[in-house]
Amino acid sequence: MRITVMTVGEQIISLEVDPHESVENVKALLEVETQVPLQQQQLLYNGREMKNNDKLSALGVKDEDLVMMVSNSAAISAPSNNLGLNPDGSAVNPGAFQQHLRSDSNTMAQLFQADPELAQAVLGNDLNKLQELLRQRHRQRSELRRQQEEEFALLEADPFDVEAQKKIEAAIRQKGIDENWAAALEYNPEAFARVIMLYVDMEVNGVPLKAFVDSGAQSTIISKSCAERCGLLRLLDQRYKGIAHGVGQSEILGRIHVAPIKIGNIFYPCSFMVLDAPNMEFLFGLDMLRKHQCIIDLKENVLRMGGGEVSVPFLQEKDIPSRFLDEERYSKEASSSGNPVTSGTTVKKNDPPAGGQSSGVARGGATQGPDFEAKVAKLVELGFGREAVIQALRLFDGNEEQAAGFLFGG
Repeated sequence: MRITVMTVGEQIISLEVDPHESVENVKALLEVETQVPLQQQQLLYNGREMKNNDKLSALGVKDEDLVMMVSNSAAISAPSNNLGLNPDGSAVNPGAFQQHLRSDSNTMAQLFQADPELAQAVLGNDLNKLQELLRQRHRQRSELRRQQEEEFALLEADPFDVEAQKKIEAAIRQKGIDENWAAALEYNPEAFARVIMLYVDMEVNGVPLKAFVDSGAQSTIISKSCAERCGLLRLLDQRYKGIAHGVGQSEILGRIHVAPIKIGNIFYPCSFMVLDAPNMEFLFGLDMLRKHQCIIDLKENVLRMGGGEVSVPFLQEKDIPSRFLDEERYSKEASSSGNPVTSGTTVKKNDPPAGGQSSGVARGGATQGPDFEAKVAKLVELGFGREAVIQALRLFDGNEEQAAGFLFGG
């Protein structure tokens, strides 16, 4: 059978041995390969020391298994003291150690297969990086040995010891987590990549910008600065002031009832809530996605407007401004400024009195009685469904003008 031996110096040695071979004979083979005297070798299998008189088969060593070789001396013996390692795993003489590895083509080939990062450091010119990697590998080996020793100790623990059973339970649970993580890396690696949000190119009142498409946001939102840049701030209706709730909350400055947006080669009417939210210039929300029968096609990676009459591709990461992709900065600003443009945004409006009505009208009185029915009938005549009219009037406490604006905007 074939076993692999890893030394403290990151040397990978492959040996063809008989399953019934003694550990002492394996050490003799390693002495020829590594120049480390047999007496100074210590072989570990699954964190357990292998005694000279033990047989490989008796220890459970199987084909393709890994055996660790460490030295009993403070530094590993080598053809020269300059090629030894310090107790922390770094090289005594990093320059000589590097040249020694470079001169051995077989060792470099094995190192490239087992640890490409360390192999690149050996071939590079940064000795500090090489030393740090050697120390890091030493810490990793020490941690691995510690874990293996803990696992072995748990196997020999008293089965009636409650604390030992808790540790065994935790070890089994962690093993399941590690196996699940390894399976995800193999079968679902894209789950560990950053997800880029959906942006499209569009024009608002003739000004090109990157729009964030968010079906989880209730309303389409434009920032105050973006509305000013697009020449729309003059149309701001401040009667629609209020509070937007999402991650925290933010002030609604008002509403722009209608403005042209250009997607592809076609113009569409659109209404916006204007927020003092510097983190997001323009958010294309669910209200306009519904109105224009949009389809978010993730298979083709496009946004389809009007049921498919226009298709525009979602932007690639390189085409999205870096300030939109700075997730850490965005999350900090969201928590501090109450940014409402994340998924799940809801809007609560502070509706002002209109038409000479008192601002103190109770909700119940505004949504019942002859006056309410008259408003319903008037809005139904404009072509809206009765249920939609009633809901809009209730939403705006019986304010007919605001309900009409809502219905026309939706």
